[in-house]
Amino acid sequence: MFQHAAFGIGFCTALAAAPLYANPALPDPVQDALYAQHAPDLVQLGWHLFYDPILSGNRDVACATCHHPEFGTSDGLSLGLGAKASGLGPARIANPDTPPEQRMPRNSPALWNLGAAEFTRMFHDGRIEVDASRPSGLRTPLEEDMVTGFASLLSAQNMFPVLSPDEMAGHYSENEIAQAVRQGRLTGTGGAWDLIAARIRAIPDYASRFVALHDDIATPAQITFPHISNAIAAFVAVEFRSDTSAFDAYLRGAGSLPDEAQRGLGLFYGRATCASCHSGPFQTDHGFHARGVPQLGPGKAARFESHKRDTGRMRVTGRAEDAFAFRTPSLRNIAHTSPYGHAGSHATLAGFIRDHADPVAALARYDRSQVILPALDVQDWLIMDDPAERAAIAAAARTPPITLSDTDIADLVAFLQTLSDPQALAGRLGVPNTVPSGLEVPRR
Repeated sequence: MFQHAAFGIGFCTALAAAPLYANPALPDPVQDALYAQHAPDLVQLGWHLFYDPILSGNRDVACATCHHPEFGTSDGLSLGLGAKASGLGPARIANPDTPPEQRMPRNSPALWNLGAAEFTRMFHDGRIEVDASRPSGLRTPLEEDMVTGFASLLSAQNMFPVLSPDEMAGHYSENEIAQAVRQGRLTGTGGAWDLIAARIRAIPDYASRFVALHDDIATPAQITFPHISNAIAAFVAVEFRSDTSAFDAYLRGAGSLPDEAQRGLGLFYGRATCASCHSGPFQTDHGFHARGVPQLGPGKAARFESHKRDTGRMRVTGRAEDAFAFRTPSLRNIAHTSPYGHAGSHATLAGFIRDHADPVAALARYDRSQVILPALDVQDWLIMDDPAERAAIAAAARTPPITLSDTDIADLVAFLQTLSDPQALAGRLGVPNTVPSGLEVPRR
């Protein structure tokens, strides 16, 4: 659902040059005030919508297909498969008779804590973000009048996956939603979002709940896509809140860490300088950094472009200095969101940290067996097989290498494992047995 991504999450431990810290400054404990409150009935409505394939063009992909709790709210793949595929997680495969045009170009990001107020940028390139100078309060690639009705940035990001042929919409020859997208009819009567809302309006269970919960909905005919999106956002904000890990208990003075994790904490907030970018209560500065991470797959480029490089933030800003920079992800539950990197280039935390410590050298020796994909072909390696492209990625990574021993790396992994939150991973609502449409709920 969410752009593959922006919410395994693309892990970017920022090992930049910085002084040694004898007494690392730790973040303050997470407080309830960091999160907005949401009505339980609206959360339950969003719960069903999140797991319901009715929102996809061919009725075969739900938000949860690519953001499933069994895979840390990601999908366990380097690059996801949305429409025209079957299965879940690493077992998901393209339909052999009618395969998708391409894989998703980026790794499916995890959804932890996206309801916290400080998450004001989303997707790997930050192409939607809070912007107080805009009438809507949001900056997106779409026209300003298309953002009306979305209650938050978290809700607004739902606009995009349902329009993507590779994610949820499907091919334009297959269904009315994909056809509307192809024709540029997104809003208004008969537009793609209206067609999605019409499906929800036609299901009595959904229709009655929307009417009961909204003062601005007197009849099912008034249900719009923003109403649907707002409900999903409320569910994501509540279900995937994560602030009861061992590290949280440690910050609150209610627990201790194992010795190796304690050493890893010292490295993370000290010599390894991870916290120079992975700062704050959720281990992210919400900025963009070029860290020399390998690219594989189709790349984030227009379909008519022959060379599929992914320049990250530069695609949003147009600034050369932003080339190959990607958003610093939160590290909450990172041990459960493999593979790592904006293109899912690394299967393990240890492997990613090792390469991330010296990314220029790592590009030259990158081990392609780390990729988790159901099938590979020569097209997946066009960028990495091109010396000029690899050199450009390497040149953008300007921070000096950090020396880490195998023991250092093991200690860092041990610390990152303390960011795992058993309560959040188990889920507050979990996976529903059924959804109002009667379609199949994504599950293994």
